Amino acid sequence: MIEPGPTLAQCRGLTVAFRRGRETVAAVVDVDLTVQGGEAVALSGRSGSGKTTLLHALGGLVAPTSGSVEWLGEPLATLDAAARTMARASGIAYVFQGAGLFPHLTAFENVAFAARVSTADGPRLAPLQHLDLVGLTAKADHLPAELSGGEAQRVAIARALAQRPRMLLCDEPTGHLDSDTGDRVLDLIDALHDKVGFALVLATHDPDVAARYERAVELVDGRVVHDEVHA
Repeated sequence: MIEPGPTLAQCRGLTVAFRRGRETVAAVVDVDLTVQGGEAVALSGRSGSGKTTLLHALGGLVAPTSGSVEWLGEPLATLDAAARTMARASGIAYVFQGAGLFPHLTAFENVAFAARVSTADGPRLAPLQHLDLVGLTAKADHLPAELSGGEAQRVAIARALAQRPRMLLCDEPTGHLDSDTGDRVLDLIDALHDKVGFALVLATHDPDVAARYERAVELVDGRVVHDEVHA
């Protein structure tokens, strides 16, 4: 377990609502949540519980309807779209359920692009070094269509690492993988968390996955119903 560092992201009374036809639906309701440097947090809950919306709010991809989200002490809602993009580039990276790689770029080029757009502090590694961290230097010149699902997700992790994240947000990163491949991807994420020291916030609907992490936050209908640090 990594000793938690200073506060990176903080939600206070966060509510995020969307229009659905004539109705307004609240995906996240009155959430207070703090993410500290180096800690590992599982966001658990059934499909539709608000996990993805909360992740997106933490990373500045969606704006609060009410309440606030801060990154490094700065309220994201007060920033325009360009400034929020810059805030994300300063230390927030994503791994989505699908790898989401640029289909026309090789594995190497996908990682190199992420490295170029990052403004985060810290040492820069070459794209091949990031691919080496996930065991895929041999596939550096492969396009995403030439990779297996597990390989594509590992490239997505290498791409996220190239952004030198202080906080890595993972949204059901094994959702499209078989159980054995999914376990290997989770093992890789956990090993990199221990080695690199970024804060990890991982959304999952699987209680067994949530149990892997030192802190579990459970959502039901957009509300936090449980927030526990495991011994």
